[in-house]
Amino acid sequence: MTETFDISSEFSVPVDKPPRRVVSLVPSLTESLFDLNLGERVVGVTDYCVRPADKLAGIARVGGTKNPDVEQIVALRPDLVLVNREENRRQDAEALQAAGIPVWVTYTRTVQEALNLLWAIMDVFNETSMHMRVRVIEQAYDWVAGVSRAREGAPCRVFVPIWMQPLMTFNADTYMHDLLQVCGGSNVFAENDTRYPRIKMDDVAAAQPDVILLPSEPFAFDETHVATFAALDIPAAHQGHIHLVDGSLLTWHGTRVAYALDEIPPLMCPQDML
Repeated sequence: MTETFDISSEFSVPVDKPPRRVVSLVPSLTESLFDLNLGERVVGVTDYCVRPADKLAGIARVGGTKNPDVEQIVALRPDLVLVNREENRRQDAEALQAAGIPVWVTYTRTVQEALNLLWAIMDVFNETSMHMRVRVIEQAYDWVAGVSRAREGAPCRVFVPIWMQPLMTFNADTYMHDLLQVCGGSNVFAENDTRYPRIKMDDVAAAQPDVILLPSEPFAFDETHVATFAALDIPAAHQGHIHLVDGSLLTWHGTRVAYALDEIPPLMCPQDML
């Protein structure tokens, strides 16, 4: 994982007027800007910004999330650059700030924080035409979380790897953990002391997950990995609850939360949210 950097607050935005030219170094926020009717203000994005595909043609590509071209970004004369504490590097944010470019450092670790950030973006950019869309996402969040809390018995025990060699997952101090909890699942490695721990197959077997979700990113799990986990003596294997999923549903905060709240809950067990 990238080196993290200190921030005072996700809502301490370094601009005093609505930005007209923005560079996004966060794929999920790039999608959110377009969904919030702010696409015309986007002048630069990363190579990993792939949504919305039909609207990104012609927008400058400034490199990867971990190796952006700082000189190119400065040349674009942005009023604001959006970065994320986990996805981007401290040194790049500091280089942009040293060049006089305002940098908004975000750090979203819960679904509620993701929703709060959407409201903050609309406020900072003085563009609220899509407020009803965000309100609908909030209503979906309230409903899904309410159903999860009202369930009887223990929540569904879920394992989600984020890398294969070495095998890695995440603990409770992450956005992915909170999303699983909202959707009715219990992260089997929540109590690990390391935020993104390296584990072994024996650890997965000992955790006895009811469900395994294999995301398409950051590591691209496929059917061969389904077979690998299906060979374990665990409830998820016995019950056929090992699923390949779109990784953006688990890792992209922002407006993509709407899709996650629709598609992840039915993968939990018991399947009483269908």
